Amino acid sequence: MQSVIQKIEEKFKKNAVVDVKSGDTVEVHQKIKEGNKERVQIFKGLVIRTDRKDSHTSRITVRRIASGVGVEKSFLLHSPLVVKVEVTKRSKVRRNYLTYMRSRTGKAARLTGVDFNRDAVNTIAEPAPAEPETPAETAADAEVSAEK
Repeated sequence: MQSVIQKIEEKFKKNAVVDVKSGDTVEVHQKIKEGNKERVQIFKGLVIRTDRKDSHTSRITVRRIASGVGVEKSFLLHSPLVVKVEVTKRSKVRRNYLTYMRSRTGKAARLTGVDFNRDAVNTIAEPAPAEPETPAETAADAEVSAEK
């Protein structure tokens, strides 16, 4: 039996999101509203942290270098403002929190790439909506099985 909070969380959760891991280089497409205009902005960088993967509050922290300054942004994966998350590179890491990358610059900040199927990771299979059965059909099926 689900609690009231879990039912509300399930209502706001997206059907499927991309499986993002620490060490991935991702492009996050985010809706930006400026005045009465709305546009999509792409933030490309390294995922240094993943939090609460199975929750509707699952979050990734992405780091990039912009004009010589490190910029980190946190994105809620199930937020309606996050349009798409696309994995462009997958690296070999043995930690969940890559906070040591903050102090690395230049060649020391490189991570070893790993081969992966980019299309398989980035495609999200939308679950087909289940057709509700009518009560008449279920009653007829029950009668047929009872006669046998």
